[in-house]
Amino acid sequence: MAGVLLAATTAIAQSVGDDDDATPSVGLDLPKDLTVFGHSDPNVHKATAIVNGTIITDTDVDQRLALVVAANGGKIPEDEKERLRLQVLRNLIDETLQIQEARANDIKISKEEIQQTFERVSSNFKRTPNDFAAYLREKGSSEASIKRQIEGELSWNRLLRRRVEPFVSVSEEEVKAVIDRLNASKGAHEYHVAEIYLSATPDTQAQVLANAQRIVDQVRKGGSFVAYARQYSEASTAAVGGDLGWVRAGQLPEALAQAVQTLTNGQISDPISVPGGYSVIALVDQRQVLTSDARDAVLSLKQISITFPPNLTQTTAAPKVEAFAKAVQGIQGCGKVEEVASQIGAEVVQSDQVKVRDLPPALQTMLVNLSIGQATQPFGSLQEGIRSLVLCGRDDPQVSDGPSYDQIYNQMQEERVNRRAQRYLRDLRRDAVVDYR
Repeated sequence: MAGVLLAATTAIAQSVGDDDDATPSVGLDLPKDLTVFGHSDPNVHKATAIVNGTIITDTDVDQRLALVVAANGGKIPEDEKERLRLQVLRNLIDETLQIQEARANDIKISKEEIQQTFERVSSNFKRTPNDFAAYLREKGSSEASIKRQIEGELSWNRLLRRRVEPFVSVSEEEVKAVIDRLNASKGAHEYHVAEIYLSATPDTQAQVLANAQRIVDQVRKGGSFVAYARQYSEASTAAVGGDLGWVRAGQLPEALAQAVQTLTNGQISDPISVPGGYSVIALVDQRQVLTSDARDAVLSLKQISITFPPNLTQTTAAPKVEAFAKAVQGIQGCGKVEEVASQIGAEVVQSDQVKVRDLPPALQTMLVNLSIGQATQPFGSLQEGIRSLVLCGRDDPQVSDGPSYDQIYNQMQEERVNRRAQRYLRDLRRDAVVDYR
């Protein structure tokens, strides 16, 4: 760090002293040949950590933190942001170690590969690369920050394919055993679960529990569970937002199994004490093994909606809402939707190939119980408008045959690779020289 500061101050001194005549007269007794002492270049950033010689600056942390804040809709309080900042620094240290280890194994990610991935990410945000770069700057981050994250992920994945995956094996007997268990469990409940795991020792237990509760509070206020899992979780699933996939209660530790069976779709648990720390779980979805689920039905729908002028009061809107509700409940088949809409000044939008499972939970419950031609109860708000969905067609799901041999094989292999990757990273942390500034 001292070398960086010296180079900066020397450059400043030289740029001032190269041309005596360029020094303007400002009414001050200033020397023409001067030397600047200390740090005076705002473009030289203080190091937050030096990892095996690689510098991580405050700016690096700030820009990566801005990505996390943006992912949470900017809803992170200042005190929580400071705690998250420490976690972001840890993640940047891990990222640096991963890139360094990949390079030590002659794995280098080209600028062209990074740019191609950046362009794909931009398209996911429905922006051009230039527009996406501007968006990142607007949020306080940068194109360079996300490209560094891309380099880290590509480097680590390629390293795992070379150093870990060839030594992970899943036997045919193991896969068949899973298939047999699935067949024996037909009708049993499965849960799509996500987890945030925080390790704790007896000395840090109270602090970790408080941190876990803060995470729960923030997610319940609208924060992104996936974003918190990526930044905080110490499980191998952190990279995929804590996603554990589909599991049966019996596959989970007892405390988690009990908790998941009390949750409804979209709910998040309180912190749960588990061996070695605390877990927070979210129930994404649930189903029954090898049985058809009404929520897998594919629907054809017509949406009928009305909007209201700005600043309309609830009292003024109430008669219009009641008239809308009466009209849609009187619809007799989809062929009448446009006629009813014209009578009440509503708009109609048709949508086919809508899977029930992809709709909000409240609408799922209504739609699975509707007959063809019937309408849901009105829903919405004065600000966004009032809507109703009319069921025009339903393709009921077939009985599931369960995951294929290849799907089970790939899942088991991925789980084992993730466990070895976690140990690999733990060894890199142990052997690293990290100088915090």
